[in-house]
Amino acid sequence: MESHLELLCDDLDGHCDVSVIVSNSRPFTMSEHVRNIRVTRVATFGHIASTAVSPGMAQAIQARPADIIHLHWPNPMAVAAYIRSRHPGHLVITYHSDVVRQKILRKAFQPLLDKVLDRAHAIIATSPHYVETSGVLQRVRHKCRVIPLGLHTDRFDSPDPVEIARIRCQFGPRILLSVGRHVSYKGFEYLIRAMQHIEARALLIGDGPLRKQLEALARRMGVENRVVFLGEVHDVIPYYHAADAFVLPSITRNEAFGIVQIEAMACGKPVINTSLDSAVPFVSVGGKTGITVTPQNVQELASAMNLLLENEQLRIQYGRAARRRVETQFTAWVMSRRTLALYNEILCSTEGLSTVDSRVSELEESGALVLD
Repeated sequence: MESHLELLCDDLDGHCDVSVIVSNSRPFTMSEHVRNIRVTRVATFGHIASTAVSPGMAQAIQARPADIIHLHWPNPMAVAAYIRSRHPGHLVITYHSDVVRQKILRKAFQPLLDKVLDRAHAIIATSPHYVETSGVLQRVRHKCRVIPLGLHTDRFDSPDPVEIARIRCQFGPRILLSVGRHVSYKGFEYLIRAMQHIEARALLIGDGPLRKQLEALARRMGVENRVVFLGEVHDVIPYYHAADAFVLPSITRNEAFGIVQIEAMACGKPVINTSLDSAVPFVSVGGKTGITVTPQNVQELASAMNLLLENEQLRIQYGRAARRRVETQFTAWVMSRRTLALYNEILCSTEGLSTVDSRVSELEESGALVLD
């Protein structure tokens, strides 16, 4: 969410007056300009269920004369602060995901979330799949607009050729790549088990609480020489380019979108993902940009990996389609223009104007407050 917020604000800058309010990591409030954007970091006094306690956020929201308030969920503190602020601006919410793991927190905050969803002029979902599968969004689906997450593709277009050659020399000739925190919902356990049937190297980039357990599993499965735990790396882009295919073996809808898929697709790589009831199979489409398998199914996962490793023409076909899909659906430019169009539509409709285009010039001078 943090990376998305930064990218969106950078792209909105110059089209509207953007300011950001977030929780600080320290017990004091500070304001600064990050590039051209004013960022207020509100004092935080601890966390409850991974949610920052920032009591000054309501006052910070109230003090901004913005035309549009843009909240990002899940963030219970921002939702509660917005309600307390009684801010009169038009409300937009980006609904990144349901609260899946913290059931007590979800139950406690549901009334507040329902209240803010009812007030919203529009709710941005990152895929049509999430609108259909979220019980929360079903009630307000008439307000939902699909605007997928995006990224700047240019930074994926000029990888370091020396580094790519080094990776291929060290780990090749057949390389599978997976990127993400070592937590249960990522499904790395099933990738490791599938490697018993694969003659290749699987490179795992990332770290997390399950790393030691996963390393032990690789040893028990006898694939410690085929599964390489790289931890955090300075630059992941050469690894995408060096790999034959990217694997996202996630097993629950905690994996709400899987933006690492877009990164791999931007590098022209086919993706193996899972048929979750989230945006994951929407991002990379099985049979078009890669292969989609059943979650927790080791045999299907192994078959998909072997198919792509053995079939260079299929890898090229899926990889080219993957890059085209990113360019049409998942760039930062597409995301920001769709968001601006939504802002414009809201400002027009609330003032009784019949067309969106009639307010474009005024929109560029209006205020948009983006909250995380």
